[in-house]
Amino acid sequence: MHPFTKLTDNIITLRPFEFGDENDLFNAVRESLAELRPWMSWANDTYSTETARSFIALTRAHWPSGILHGFAITDSHSGELLGGCSLSHIHPIYHFCNLGYWVRTSQRGKGFAGRAAKLAARFAFEKVKLIRVEIVVAVGNDASKRVAQKIGAHDEGIMLNRMVVGAQIHDAHMFSLLPSDFGLVAQL
Repeated sequence: MHPFTKLTDNIITLRPFEFGDENDLFNAVRESLAELRPWMSWANDTYSTETARSFIALTRAHWPSGILHGFAITDSHSGELLGGCSLSHIHPIYHFCNLGYWVRTSQRGKGFAGRAAKLAARFAFEKVKLIRVEIVVAVGNDASKRVAQKIGAHDEGIMLNRMVVGAQIHDAHMFSLLPSDFGLVAQL
């Protein structure tokens, strides 16, 4: 549906995960397990290079169908893998998706997650032709909540029992971005 795409603001670049990224992805996740584990089911002690390799294969396989766009967040100058960002659960009838993001521990607090979220949302509106991007953040995940707030996402309230992480059920903040937030008109 959409060719593999690179997006950049000249500080960070979003690009599809590539075969060969598995060691960098593994290292970034393992470095960040303490921060990711409470909020991401996939971030657990069994995370391995094979897990990273399987994730990369999955994101690349689903990209052409348009149901998942998984991006590596990289430094535009050094190429260092900073984290990941994805547009997932892309709904073909209602034209919305979930936007997720994470940045490795050593690179947090530098605005990279917000930059990635804005680039991915613009791609969702301009290329995927979505009319809504949702950011669902578990109550207690203050770092992700701050990112959504800083990029101007609309705070739509708390949804009860909205997320499951491992065996934990969480209420979640619902944030949204709309094409108009980027000076765009929604188009189907």
